[in-house]
Amino acid sequence: MLTISVLGAGRIGRIHAGNVAAHPAARLFGVADPDREAADRLAAATGSRAIDIDEAFTADAVLIASPTTTHADFIERAAAAGKAVFCEKPVDLSAERVHTCLVAVARAGIPLMVGFNRRFDRHFGALKRRLTEGEIGALEILTILSRDPAPPPATYVASSGGLFRDMMIHDLDMARFLMAEEPVEVFAVGSVRVDPAIGAAGDVDTAAVTLRTVSGTLCQISNSRRATYGYDQRVEVHGSGGLLRAGNMTATTVEAATARGFTHDPALPFFLERYEAAYKAELAAFITALSEGTAPRPDGIDGLKALLLADAATRSAETGQPVPVDLAFDRI
Repeated sequence: MLTISVLGAGRIGRIHAGNVAAHPAARLFGVADPDREAADRLAAATGSRAIDIDEAFTADAVLIASPTTTHADFIERAAAAGKAVFCEKPVDLSAERVHTCLVAVARAGIPLMVGFNRRFDRHFGALKRRLTEGEIGALEILTILSRDPAPPPATYVASSGGLFRDMMIHDLDMARFLMAEEPVEVFAVGSVRVDPAIGAAGDVDTAAVTLRTVSGTLCQISNSRRATYGYDQRVEVHGSGGLLRAGNMTATTVEAATARGFTHDPALPFFLERYEAAYKAELAAFITALSEGTAPRPDGIDGLKALLLADAATRSAETGQPVPVDLAFDRI
């Protein structure tokens, strides 16, 4: 029985702690958070116990769901203790800091998995499998749409790293997951169309990015901090022999037809509902990798490459020019 500590008792920590507690091959060793009351509440809800930070690193593995600024430090502590790590994205907002952290991980030889949960969505997974099997021929253009139901508070935006590093980083990882080649060029535009406070905080709330590979395969990504109809998550791949599309999920598949036309339930409200199953699947993949002694994916290199793409998108949006990227590495 694998023991796993959870660092962080906030929203994402609650998801992961519940999933660890429910997994038949794992035991939730404890929950650590500087807010002891929050740790106590989550521990009580999951049949575990609140522990201090030092004790968390005595479990077999550590699941890091704490604020982004703590991720790299906690990964390095786990590496020094020889513990496996699952870390929510990103490892850090600085690519240089991520690189330093991954050097420590490589030297320690510990397994590290980074939480890009969308790779584990069964709908996107089925789309990738059918694309890889050649159902629509050679990929020509990939389109990813990701729109939040409402903007975050400006106080969050100020420390988030910006839309490209905070929100679009998931889509940039999804682009890498689906395309057979690494992007070599990024062109991005952004504007403030939703909340002026986001602009005042130095960020954008509406953005579009184009990625290009050496062969000329393209990916278009569209992000918005506002979608009045729910959490918008769609992927479309167009190839030489056809098209594959994964649409939004709704609460039910019930459809009504009246004189006004056809109606159905809106898209699920936010990521907690939309990716509930994906969070469980990624944890299961992490546990399976540890039990079988295989390297979990996505790993730290995947996390670094997604961040480098987000950095390039940020620079492109600031300068109005395409930015070259070099992701031709698979180890640190």
